[in-house]
Amino acid sequence: GALREKMLALAGSEADGVIINWLAPDDVPKVVSVAKEAAAAAGKDPDALEIACRIFVVTAADEATARGLARFMITAYLTTPVYSAFHSWLGRGEALRPMTEAWQAGDRQEALKLVPDQVVDDVLVFGDRRRVWEKIEAYRRNGVTLPIVNIVPVSLDAAERSRMSLAAFRELTAP
Repeated sequence: GALREKMLALAGSEADGVIINWLAPDDVPKVVSVAKEAAAAAGKDPDALEIACRIFVVTAADEATARGLARFMITAYLTTPVYSAFHSWLGRGEALRPMTEAWQAGDRQEALKLVPDQVVDDVLVFGDRRRVWEKIEAYRRNGVTLPIVNIVPVSLDAAERSRMSLAAFRELTAP
């Protein structure tokens, strides 16, 4: 797994691939270019580098619920120093600054409110089957060779989460 330049370069130069996550389809070219440049500098075929990406797909009956869970996930991850630095490198630092400041001040509810809608739309996937597939394909067009669909069901009950995950995979893979 890799987030920023040093980790991506190490993966590109030493490994067969890289695993990325918590980014938008439009961020993929920037991330992939670092790994591929390092692969080429190491004398490897940059086009042979596997680019795996964990893509979060939030399952919810309605968009408001999906967005609520997305905001919760974003505040839990993107306020940590490593992911905050990653998103600053990607160009979202200023957009996420109010959320991060509220989180660091201990005001979790305010932090949730301050998650920019654009960040929700950028880094998580939700919606109907067509919308989900379109976004996964956007990741692929931008350089992801192995999309890893991470279904995020909306339930606190483990058995229900399992049922929801299976139902989501069935819906996404139905002919």
